Amino acid sequence: MMSSKFDIVVYGATGFTGQLVAEYLAEHYKGDGLTWAMAGRSKDKLASVRDAIGAPADTPLIVADSSDVASLKAMVGQAKSVISTVGPYQLYGNDLVAACVEAGVDYFDLCGEPIWMRQVIDKHEAAAKASGARIVFSCGFDSVPFELGAFFVQEEAKRVFGTPASRVKGRVRDLSGTLSGGTAASAKATFDAVAKDLSLVAILKDPFALTPGFKGPKQPQGNRPAYEEDLQSWAAPFMMALINTRNVHRANMLMGFPYGKEFIYDEMVLTGAGEKGEANAKLVMAANTEKTGPNAPKPGEGPSKEERENGRYDLLYVAIAPDGRQVRASVKGDRDPGYGSTAKMISECAICLLRDASDVPAGIWTPGAAMKDKLVKRLVDHAGLTFTVEK
Repeated sequence: MMSSKFDIVVYGATGFTGQLVAEYLAEHYKGDGLTWAMAGRSKDKLASVRDAIGAPADTPLIVADSSDVASLKAMVGQAKSVISTVGPYQLYGNDLVAACVEAGVDYFDLCGEPIWMRQVIDKHEAAAKASGARIVFSCGFDSVPFELGAFFVQEEAKRVFGTPASRVKGRVRDLSGTLSGGTAASAKATFDAVAKDLSLVAILKDPFALTPGFKGPKQPQGNRPAYEEDLQSWAAPFMMALINTRNVHRANMLMGFPYGKEFIYDEMVLTGAGEKGEANAKLVMAANTEKTGPNAPKPGEGPSKEERENGRYDLLYVAIAPDGRQVRASVKGDRDPGYGSTAKMISECAICLLRDASDVPAGIWTPGAAMKDKLVKRLVDHAGLTFTVEK
């Protein structure tokens, strides 16, 4: 693969999130030796996005279309790695993943579609290992801060308890910003797929859907409001738990079960104490339904620059020892989760694998399992995330 022209090709660079990724690379990796290109269906649109984001006039533009396999193969043939922001991946991702696997090229996406991810694992994992490709799913808000939050609090648990905890809670303390139109479209595509093939329901409901051959213990369902005594707060269902919990269990398996085979992990949103907290928990439940309903944002739509920059998130991680002792850690992001922070995270995932973790073996990975503390460091140094042990 040494003849590859580009370290990274951003595929979908004319879409809302793809444009933010290209803008991030143009701004933060100018003159540092990183070679990258923008790819999408229309050369004219690519050129206008390139100019709008202030990328250099000689930024290479590649025309590629998810419905034209030859164009995808030609694009992949010029790349060491491809960042794909073109979802829903179950509709537009199959041929690109296959092309990357065949060519031994690294692939990064923002996928939150567990059924499709399982299908890709079953179909391509052996071939990826054989070709040298490293396929890395879920490199955005789902599920990087959650997967690394679990990893980070377990590192602290090892220090304090002498061993990782078999029970970890992930709790959203604060979230300001919008989910992307792409996230809503992915949820809709998943529901549509399930409606057509009811056998997929079992995969969707299975916390171990992404750990083929391994089934762990029963997990909390987290599907209704509950009061949590140890956190002195009501907790409501978190709509992204459906993908994040699966990725955390897959990461545990890929790393060789450092959290143990009896590991229990769930995610919820903290809504406060008392009657107000309970009322808020019920409001969150109602809002979850709305986010994938007819009023959800459309792909390509998203918040303004000001809204992205004023967004943030604060995630609490609680590792609980068998004797009830706890260690706590937080993960915070400085931009809205669905776009501003996500664009930085997927960019840094690709650069981390390229530069800091080039020895990671081929296969189908989660970002955290592949890059561990190297990715934590890079996200702290470059992407506005903070990881803190809480007393």
